Amino acid sequence: MKIGELSHRTGVSVRSLRYYEQKCILASDRTAGGHREYPEAAVDRVILIQQLLAAGLSGDKIASVLPCMRDHDGGPAETATPWLVDQLEAERSRIDRSIEDLRYTREVLDQVIATAAG
Repeated sequence: MKIGELSHRTGVSVRSLRYYEQKCILASDRTAGGHREYPEAAVDRVILIQQLLAAGLSGDKIASVLPCMRDHDGGPAETATPWLVDQLEAERSRIDRSIEDLRYTREVLDQVIATAAG
């Protein structure tokens, strides 16, 4: 499929798809005319990349862990290593800290609302 179709099917901008290629987390073949061609599996790959970005992983971090993950379910591939587990556990801990920070912020906001409401 062409880059525009991949963009449409995943809801990800063409610019972002090009960025993913620059980071070597998405690959395409080139037609004789130089146009990008993506396999059907690219849809799942882009969705996984989006999930990892939404979880707060950087493009560089995704590039380091993505080769160890299967595209269709995000689980470990046969090439996964204990290093991958360490990296993902560190990311999970970072996310847990962010969640706790947000909970605290919400509690403070609730107190301000209660005070302001009288």
